Amino acid sequence: MSQADIGIIGGSGLYEMTGLEDRKEIRINTPFGDPSDSYILGTLEGRRVAFLARHGQAHTIMPTELNFRANIYGFKSLGVSAIFSASAVGSLKLEHQPLDFVLPDQFIDRTRQRVSTFFGNGVVAHIGFADPLCSQLADIVEKASTGIGFPIKKGGTYVCMEGPAFSTRAESHLYRSWGAELIGMTNLQEAKLSREAEICYLTIAMVTDYDCWHEEEDPVTVEMLIGYLNQNSSNAKNLIRAAIRGLPQNYSCSCHQALATSIVTSPENIPPETKKALQPIIGKYIS
Repeated sequence: MSQADIGIIGGSGLYEMTGLEDRKEIRINTPFGDPSDSYILGTLEGRRVAFLARHGQAHTIMPTELNFRANIYGFKSLGVSAIFSASAVGSLKLEHQPLDFVLPDQFIDRTRQRVSTFFGNGVVAHIGFADPLCSQLADIVEKASTGIGFPIKKGGTYVCMEGPAFSTRAESHLYRSWGAELIGMTNLQEAKLSREAEICYLTIAMVTDYDCWHEEEDPVTVEMLIGYLNQNSSNAKNLIRAAIRGLPQNYSCSCHQALATSIVTSPENIPPETKKALQPIIGKYIS
């Protein structure tokens, strides 16, 4: 039986979710190692929710060190069908100002040191990823933002960089020339793995600063970021609660059928240990 149907990933500045009733903390062991922290289970707006602090509740894990596979596998094993991912980002467009919230709909991957698939070890699958974020969740969050009088911007491309250092000015200007709007260090891998796990996934991007292309602004500092993160945190919590109130029991998007035609390897050729490890992911299609 599912222990939660909605997942929330809290990014920098969002280390807990207030308002959870019947709270329970649970640690999950996965075939890919340990998730970032314990999952906090509870009831929020009448729905069962699992919350995970992406970088750990004490913010001890760098973006490159994140065990993305374990984090998403943990949500899948809990029965989660939709994930809201709150993430601090830099802005590559003048119109996206600090404290703005944006719902991107595309990614550019500039990471180099990360694993972003559950597959391998004797099984091959190629998911469709042309539209990497769930449009149904985006519509729900946009409507929720209107309902609480908190304007939000919809659409745009998120550059996922390696980090932990911020961009050089040359890199920042390059990304702007590509038409990108936001830059962050975490969400691309989460989105890919959520798609493989047939979980709806949405980035709620919280702008903390203009990236260093904006030379009239002072260079970003950790102190500056923390100030904006604290303000963004309460806004994110209110927005997510409002969005949860608008979630359906069933989803009409294609996210939950992402693997239906994506697994290439014949079942008889998949090693038994791989079948066992990936049972929550592929068990719907391969016994």
